[in-house]
Amino acid sequence: MLVIRRRPGEAVVFSGGIEIVLLESNAHGIKLGITAPAEVTVLRKEIHLAQQANRLAAGTAYDGRVLELLATLRPTSRETPSEI
Repeated sequence: MLVIRRRPGEAVVFSGGIEIVLLESNAHGIKLGITAPAEVTVLRKEIHLAQQANRLAAGTAYDGRVLELLATLRPTSRETPSEI
């Protein structure tokens, strides 16, 4: 891990046009300003981890149970819409 000290107003620049500026620092935390191209997604880590967990959960839910549920909800060819 690279550790860089910055004072308020100082920045770090990454390739791809990404710039992070330390806007404010106090006893409760720091405030960062991030400039990046529109195609770059910038997320807080907890949001990123939640997205990964949701994708994993969605992937494991589709193991045939969804198809079974759909089969029970669809009318058979013998049933008419008025019988449902």
